[in-house]
Amino acid sequence: MVIDAANTLIAQQAVSLPPPVQNGRAIEQNAEIWWQALSQLLIPLFRQIKPDKINALSVDATSGTVLLCDHEGQPLHPALMYHDVRATAEAAHILNIAPVDAAAASTPSSGLAKLLWLQKQSYSNNARYFLHQADWITGKLGGCFGHSDFNNALKSGYNASSQSWPKWLDALAVKRDWLPQVQTPGRPLMPVAPDIAREFGFNKNCLLVTGTTDSTAAFLATGAHQLGDAVTALGSTLVLKIISKQPIAAAEFGIYSQPLPYLGKQKNPPLRWLCGGASNSGGAVLRQFFNDSQMAQMQTQLDPDTPTGLDYYPLPRRGERFPVNDPDLEPRLTPATLNQLIFFQAMLEGLSRIEKDGYDKLTQCGAPAPKRIYSTGGGVQNPAWRKIRGQLIGLPIVDAVQNDAAFGAALLARQGWQNVPSQN
Repeated sequence: MVIDAANTLIAQQAVSLPPPVQNGRAIEQNAEIWWQALSQLLIPLFRQIKPDKINALSVDATSGTVLLCDHEGQPLHPALMYHDVRATAEAAHILNIAPVDAAAASTPSSGLAKLLWLQKQSYSNNARYFLHQADWITGKLGGCFGHSDFNNALKSGYNASSQSWPKWLDALAVKRDWLPQVQTPGRPLMPVAPDIAREFGFNKNCLLVTGTTDSTAAFLATGAHQLGDAVTALGSTLVLKIISKQPIAAAEFGIYSQPLPYLGKQKNPPLRWLCGGASNSGGAVLRQFFNDSQMAQMQTQLDPDTPTGLDYYPLPRRGERFPVNDPDLEPRLTPATLNQLIFFQAMLEGLSRIEKDGYDKLTQCGAPAPKRIYSTGGGVQNPAWRKIRGQLIGLPIVDAVQNDAAFGAALLARQGWQNVPSQN
């Protein structure tokens, strides 16, 4: 996506990536596929805007997708994707060492667990850089590797509060010389490499700006920016996030915090935190009973002003972590009803109660009470569900400015460009 100085969208383009290769718990993809996709995307994008008019670039991508590269930035192996969970033994080792507030780095899908696994591989002898997906793409654009941001680095063990790679990583024998230098998202990083600028037509002053994760970029895209602003992602799962003055952590509920990139003109803004958790409930359980066509047809017939009175707790399978931590919790979809419309509305009411309980749980753990809730994801298209949510939660449900993470990355690029002294 390309935006102007007023944050108006002026060009956008998308290209599909092929699915990664899966072999049991291992899920991989050749990093060159990402670069080829970027090259393919820019050709039609530059039919909408001349490339030399672009002043700054920023990249968002999945934080758990990582790879080792040599001193020239060449990948030494297929990248381990964000949902690769082969590093189970390494994650168990991290759990025995890491502090409670590092829970995000303690799962098999975390960057840190994957780093420990990668250190054991023979090709690691030639490694110079441990990079996340956005780090590598940014490095390719700038011709210089070894940079990251505090959102991508979080699940690799970085401590944003102290702005450092913590000492407890030494107990895991982490190879510190591989770790990237971590910057604040939205900060000027380096110019686009001259050969890349010539290849694609960027102007010689085009700036690379530190990026972020796809989920954080998606949060920024919504327009949420004040303390107490919350965002609910109504996807296959139900993900809740809220802006807080301080980080909160409750590993037993899967609650963790990460810094929120600043968008604005203040020179030394206070650090804000994005606190959140994810329920196993969400769109995935709806699709176990209805297809998209059925849901689209029924949503116009729902009666949000007349509650069903059915106390459902929709889950796709046994087990819940947030807002209740119960691995044995069974889906509650009784009493059953033969009326499909009532059944559908009761499930939406159940999802809305889970959302309310989720924000209550975040508040109990130290987050501020939400003031308003932005929404993203497929569920946004259902106005009846929105009304049900508003009635049950008792808060304004507002439209997101944008639902695409790429818009959030564009906002960071603009932020970085504004921070260049010659632009002020």
